[in-house]
Amino acid sequence: MTITVTLPIRTESEANLREHWAKKSRRAKGQREIARMILGQPQYAALRKHTGRFEITITRIGARSLDPDNLANSSKHVQDGIADALGIDDGSSRIMWTYAQEKGKPKEHAVRVEIKY
Repeated sequence: MTITVTLPIRTESEANLREHWAKKSRRAKGQREIARMILGQPQYAALRKHTGRFEITITRIGARSLDPDNLANSSKHVQDGIADALGIDDGSSRIMWTYAQEKGKPKEHAVRVEIKY
């Protein structure tokens, strides 16, 4: 079974940002909370009951492409929120994470999450 959800999140290349720690913390908390809240909704209850493996692809949609290291780094807080919603540690061997990116329209930013289980 596959579930695909698009989250209204703008991810950033965390490694290249020079900003105040509080701003970074607010962004991290917000991204994690959006992913957790959306995937924690009742229509996704089957995800939390699943005891097998998950294949999760996080696709960043944005105006510019990121290199592979920055792509994975920019998805970290979304990844944490997804794991929170599933009730599993994000480092668990039950989850295989994959990262992708697509070029969006100007000023289009989102994250598409595809969960296969």
